[in-house]
Amino acid sequence: MNILLLGSGGREHAIAQSLVRSKHCSRCWVAPGNAGTAQIAENVNIPVTDFEAIADFISTHHIGLLVVGPEDPLVLGIRDFFEAKKEFSALKIVGPRKFGAQLEGSKDFSKKFMARHGIPTASYATFHDDQLEEAQLYIKSHALPIVLKADGLAAGKGVLICETLAEAQAGLDSILGDKKFGQAGSKVVIEQFLSGIEVSYFAALDGKNFVLLPEAKDYKRIGEGDTGLNTGGMGSISPVPFCDAMFNQKVLDQIILPTVHGLSAEKIDYRGFLFFGLINVGGDPFVIEYNARMGDPETESVFPRIESDAVELMLAIHEQSLDQYTMKISTLSAATVFLVAGGYPEVYRKGDAMEIPNSESGVSFFHAGTKMEQGRVVTNGGRVLAVSALAESAESALEKAMIGAQQIQFEGKYFRTDIGKDLISR
Repeated sequence: MNILLLGSGGREHAIAQSLVRSKHCSRCWVAPGNAGTAQIAENVNIPVTDFEAIADFISTHHIGLLVVGPEDPLVLGIRDFFEAKKEFSALKIVGPRKFGAQLEGSKDFSKKFMARHGIPTASYATFHDDQLEEAQLYIKSHALPIVLKADGLAAGKGVLICETLAEAQAGLDSILGDKKFGQAGSKVVIEQFLSGIEVSYFAALDGKNFVLLPEAKDYKRIGEGDTGLNTGGMGSISPVPFCDAMFNQKVLDQIILPTVHGLSAEKIDYRGFLFFGLINVGGDPFVIEYNARMGDPETESVFPRIESDAVELMLAIHEQSLDQYTMKISTLSAATVFLVAGGYPEVYRKGDAMEIPNSESGVSFFHAGTKMEQGRVVTNGGRVLAVSALAESAESALEKAMIGAQQIQFEGKYFRTDIGKDLISR
């Protein structure tokens, strides 16, 4: 089977690695891909939101399976686009329709969905951009800290945690007034701040059935000890030690099953991956957010632990046969450390040459912000490359990942050395 995977990040490199290992994969293309995906598949220079160009490529190259990695094409309705065309009726697609993708595309939509189905989440209120004055009055009577979320997609940067009233007032002005996040900030969701430990759960859904993938913990802050600005993710670890049988049962009973049943009750035919961004508050799980796809950098720790065939998983999602699919998960621990460009997540350099040695056994180098330039790999983004390692213990996996991170060289390289250590200390 010929496969097209959309995306250019470390998530897509990790997914591509699993796809090309499948006995069902004849050829695999990644659009637009990066320097890493070019080494294991074939890159094609098509933007993920250029649906017409993607359609032409699918027709020309007899693509049988389309896997959508990032959120933008899902929220814009790429599945709806292909399902509306009779000539693509045989195309198998992994990713929800536009309506279902609103679980990520609109914070207000997802909060209302959770409220309808009794799914635990922080209390909230939503305000439109013509309600700035009302929003300012609301936060004056709200307990601090307080969380402000741009309603739409903002590349992971649309969430502000405000410790003081002045910060919250300035944040509202920037989102609703100054349109800091563009149309994503046409509405703002103001949330109660929940104190706890974040964790990511993942499910594959086929519209009728679901299977759970390994859970992971993401580290979003740029600085050691979870300090500084939020990023797209500085690393991850899987499994997560505090996700024991009791906590997992609570997640299943209180969040995952009500979500799946809610989608069914509302006749949302959701076929794809669903990310549950959770927070553990005193042993009880609450939903922070949904994503309509796999997370990044969690995928770089999750997919290496999946031993079953990845293409068979994708086909079962499309064909609604997940009840016949067996998810085999390795007992090994995975740790991922992200290398970023100096200055990230603010102003950073691009175009610096990279020295990348051969990875050791059990270690993968998943490219993200890289490209080939005059025969060499150069930096091409803020989050440059993820080093992921598998080992018998979390400590050993982290040690292997750190060694790999030290071996890769480029100007201004930075990475956190404390990924996962908070969990090990627990």
